[in-house]
Amino acid sequence: MEGQEAGPTAAAGASTAAASLKEVALVFLKLGTVAFGGPAAHIAMMEDEFVTRRRWLTREQFLDRLGAANLIPGPSSTEMAIFIGYEKRGWPGLLVAGCAFILPATILVGAIATAYVRYGTLPQVNGVLYALKPVVIAVVIQAFWKLARTAMKSIWLGIVGSVAALLYVLRVHEVLLLAIAAALAGAPMLYQKLPHLRKITVGVLTPPKLAHLLGAAGAVAIPIGLWRLFLVFAKIGAVLFGSGYVLLAFLRADLVGRLHWLTERQLLDAVAIGQVTPGPVFTTATFIGYIIGGVPGAVVATVGIFAPGFVYVALSGLLIPRIRRSRVAASMLDGVVVGSLALIGVVAWQLGRAAIVDVPTLVIAIVSTALLLRFRVNSAWLIVTAGAFGWLYRG
Repeated sequence: MEGQEAGPTAAAGASTAAASLKEVALVFLKLGTVAFGGPAAHIAMMEDEFVTRRRWLTREQFLDRLGAANLIPGPSSTEMAIFIGYEKRGWPGLLVAGCAFILPATILVGAIATAYVRYGTLPQVNGVLYALKPVVIAVVIQAFWKLARTAMKSIWLGIVGSVAALLYVLRVHEVLLLAIAAALAGAPMLYQKLPHLRKITVGVLTPPKLAHLLGAAGAVAIPIGLWRLFLVFAKIGAVLFGSGYVLLAFLRADLVGRLHWLTERQLLDAVAIGQVTPGPVFTTATFIGYIIGGVPGAVVATVGIFAPGFVYVALSGLLIPRIRRSRVAASMLDGVVVGSLALIGVVAWQLGRAAIVDVPTLVIAIVSTALLLRFRVNSAWLIVTAGAFGWLYRG
């Protein structure tokens, strides 16, 4: 019977309820429709839905999958949905759960992108986005602060984060930056294990050699093609560690800085739209893909950014246990997280300069940041309030 099959990773002897493929699809469609508030809120809703209410997973199973989702690149809440689908229905569940969770937000963001392209220059729409952008900056600052309190486990990791921030300012490519952060974070542990490596000098990264790694953006826009668009978003989905807000750094560097397919304003508008819609933050790719290439661009960008997550979840059952047992690998993952944190911090500063343009936007940013950090106000309320203010003030 379909509803009685156990997922291939179910813990032996665990008392969990069965689920049919239809049930998996329906519950994740529901979550994808109502899950506002970002990855942390999504995961909290999943814990309540699948551990407390439906008893599809034990708390230990849920935490184990959450730990695995945090160890692999990609959107953590979407990967949790994929993990849970795989747990309950195997390979079909993996695909159905992930797609069902992504689909509602993709459709909604695509519809908003259509309206944005058609009506984005209307004063009322500009007024809403004018007030939303400072709130987005405040949300990013909140994410940075929360991550920093967890990620900065030592003085050395703080130094690694500072180096990563400097490299990003110097326009080192994000993928290379994260690799350098991982190497620096794992170096002390690696040196303890392999003493002969201490003979290697820092001449490997002398300024002339490092100069070749600096990815300064060109002044000419790169022609747009669907295959190239797919590869850009697939690369981002394949290497993006940490909070979903690290996505901003990759999008800005690739689409604004190197390829010149977006403006700063369009990127901020895309992020603002991502904040007012439910589901994964990565559906920002749908909005951007539509702006760049219409409906085909939206489909290609969405598939590109989410596809690596499905692959990683499928493979992680073999890889994650080994990573957990390796102290060197664990240290390098700490470096990746700190490097991602540096990207968030620098991008918050860069986008903040474009979002905070006058006294009202400065006040909105300061008040929103205070409410988020001090009183833990739900960001959805701030977004609704700021949008209404912008509509009235600039409409």
